[in-house]
Amino acid sequence: MSEPNEHVKCLIIGSGPAGYTAAIYAARAEMKPVLYQGQQPGGQLMETTDVENFPGYPEAVTGPAMMEEFRKQATRFETDIRQGWVTRVDFSKTPHTVEIDNGKEIISADSVIISTGASAKWLGLESELRLRDIGGGVSACAVCDGFFYKGQEVAIVGAGDSACEEASYLSKLCKKVTMLVRKDHFRASKTMIRRVESIENIEIMYNTETVEILGEDGVTGVHVINNQTKEESELTVTGFFVAIGHKPNTDVFKPYLELDTQGYIINKAGTAQTNVPGVFVSGDAADKVYRQAVTAAGTGCMAALDAERYLASNDIH
Repeated sequence: MSEPNEHVKCLIIGSGPAGYTAAIYAARAEMKPVLYQGQQPGGQLMETTDVENFPGYPEAVTGPAMMEEFRKQATRFETDIRQGWVTRVDFSKTPHTVEIDNGKEIISADSVIISTGASAKWLGLESELRLRDIGGGVSACAVCDGFFYKGQEVAIVGAGDSACEEASYLSKLCKKVTMLVRKDHFRASKTMIRRVESIENIEIMYNTETVEILGEDGVTGVHVINNQTKEESELTVTGFFVAIGHKPNTDVFKPYLELDTQGYIINKAGTAQTNVPGVFVSGDAADKVYRQAVTAAGTGCMAALDAERYLASNDIH
């Protein structure tokens, strides 16, 4: 990697609730943070229509509007917010070095906060992505969006613990939940399987794959096929949930940071610290359990406070 052309006290990689919250705290602590927004400025919330479960928004708010308010608040405290994404890092020595946009910028930083998040996996159907992008009833988060389908019939695709958990959650709100399982068995734990099998308004369709999600402006149904019998059918639903997993956006950090088997960054319990001194993590890059805007914001706060203490303990001003 080339020599750095800029040095900063605190570099934040990624935006969204975690990155922007980290920026607010770091800026108020006079750490003069520089934040690179990443390939999706604002993170996953930019794909969310109404957010009703973040404190302080009694009338709900769209995901993009919330992220714009977060950005404005970070800017108010003079966070230097830039476009661009990290393409390489060197955490082998201090200060740490980060490459932006394939070498367009090389920055050294006394502290680094990673807020790159995780991306939901999708089936990749044209109808799925189109309806997702217009807020038409396709979602990857039942906890976030399930309330909008209260008393309605929905479908959810997935076979793991997360799919079972989300189906169970939806069953408390929705009239009926149909689980679409591609194989003839779940991948979930026996406890989770027993739970969904015992819930009366959950129907499980094994060996079933989604052909198309129906509807122009909103979901009206799902066209499915039994991959054993080749029998095709249509389900009448108003919501379609995808629970086939998330991929943390952490590949660039693999040579230096400890990751779990799924690629999530491992932080020291009760802190935002990684295995590399001066490098901290917040949000969904480390969180595979909760994945909520409010928890991401909380860990952004933790990361900034931990970074501030690290700088102070190393007498970096």
